[in-house]
Amino acid sequence: MLSLNGEMRVAVCYPPLLYRGRVPVLTQSRIFSFTHSSEIRIYPLVMAQAATLLKADGHGVSWLDGISAGEGLDGWWTRFGAVAPDLAVVETKVTMIRRHWAFIDELKARFPATRVILVGDHVSYFPEESAGACAVDYIVAGGDYDLGIRAIARFEAGEAIDLPAGVWARGRSAGAEPPALDADVDALPWIDRELTKFNGYGEAYLHRPVAYILSGRGCGGIKAVGRCTFCIWQYAFWRKTARLRDPRNVAAEIKHLVDRYGVREVFDDNEAGGMWDLPWLTAFTEELERLDVAGKVHISSNCRADSVTPDRVELMKRAGYRMLKIALESGNDETLRQLAKDETVEEIVRGVKLAKDAGFAVMVTTMIGFPWETDADVRRTYEVAKDLLLYRAHRGDCLEANVVIPYPGTPLHKTMLDRGWFTIDPMDYEAYGLSKPVVTSPADPIAWGRKLWRLHRHPLFVARSALSVRSVHDLTLGWRGLRSLLGHERDYTAVPAGAQAVEPA
Repeated sequence: MLSLNGEMRVAVCYPPLLYRGRVPVLTQSRIFSFTHSSEIRIYPLVMAQAATLLKADGHGVSWLDGISAGEGLDGWWTRFGAVAPDLAVVETKVTMIRRHWAFIDELKARFPATRVILVGDHVSYFPEESAGACAVDYIVAGGDYDLGIRAIARFEAGEAIDLPAGVWARGRSAGAEPPALDADVDALPWIDRELTKFNGYGEAYLHRPVAYILSGRGCGGIKAVGRCTFCIWQYAFWRKTARLRDPRNVAAEIKHLVDRYGVREVFDDNEAGGMWDLPWLTAFTEELERLDVAGKVHISSNCRADSVTPDRVELMKRAGYRMLKIALESGNDETLRQLAKDETVEEIVRGVKLAKDAGFAVMVTTMIGFPWETDADVRRTYEVAKDLLLYRAHRGDCLEANVVIPYPGTPLHKTMLDRGWFTIDPMDYEAYGLSKPVVTSPADPIAWGRKLWRLHRHPLFVARSALSVRSVHDLTLGWRGLRSLLGHERDYTAVPAGAQAVEPA
């Protein structure tokens, strides 16, 4: 199928494999779920980087994200057939893995000459499992899978190169060596936004058009590099490392996005943003000001609460930050200790309130259903989250509630196995994404999850949010937020066997 000059046809594949009408939150997803919300379309940054590298090497690249496009599976197959690619790249997670095995086998039956590459956090830990379960040709481990995909394409195109560590290839190598994480993130080209159809992505809490970026790879922190025991990315992808791009490079990319595409908001989906590194944040702010783009575009970011300090707040205000996504996880210090969060509840509360005092919108994320947390413990999480949501509430503030899901390969998963806390067969992978508990819990995660999401209906929050609306853009943001909220509430309507049917008082 190769052309004479070695150019290949490569398809980036996100087939629309739904679950009873629920959409899989697969792209750029650290915590997977099947959801009723139609407002979650997260831009897959590493995969977009891979597509950009492939195009730069002269290959023909087709971006076939049927999930974010809201496409039907039959229509998606028609588009795939029109491309008839030499290589097809599929990103997976544990909840989707069995569906993707079946999909890959069907793809190989329909298009025997197409070679399939599988990437993602689950296969980074368990490549042999997928190799034995389906007809996949290549598996790339680690978070720098964009570079692995490029190497495979070059290899398939006939270049005399060795496949890098972390690449499993059927019939060619064992792929036992762990992938290197020594890539120079500043040497990577800026993502080709047209090729990867960035305008089709966004989340309810972000202004449109929005462009996602990565200021680096891996979760950094003031105290230590992120090591939260539930985070599959930090263990499967980054192995508790953090690399930041040159702040001048990031600032220049933002200017490019504003000037060329009229982007109104940029979201930095790096796990902890770049503000944990004060010299980086200082240089980033100064470069935005030098480029005359500071304050002309909203910047939002993931952020650790302990990175919200007075000096950093002033820099972020100068740079034009609008919203910070800060994880609470639990309102109990003992839980945060067991999760290796390296923060206390007091520190998280202080950081969130300091951010709100400075005028930033804040998304607070929580987790519910830990086996060691009693109903009283979950109530403390609820009360802390409620206090943070209502504190100086204004447009853009929001809350997220997730049922505890211990992903295979994480320290949390091993703890759950060792202590016999699973209520399902741990190999029942699909159950890991249905917004219902998979481990025992003295409290009722479904009822508490519903109660947490419904805090957005609190009269004080509704009133303060409405009074802070200043533009049509704010109204649009609010409307999308309402639609997303209603979808998330539907995710928590099914009460599993043995759970309470009554919402906590």
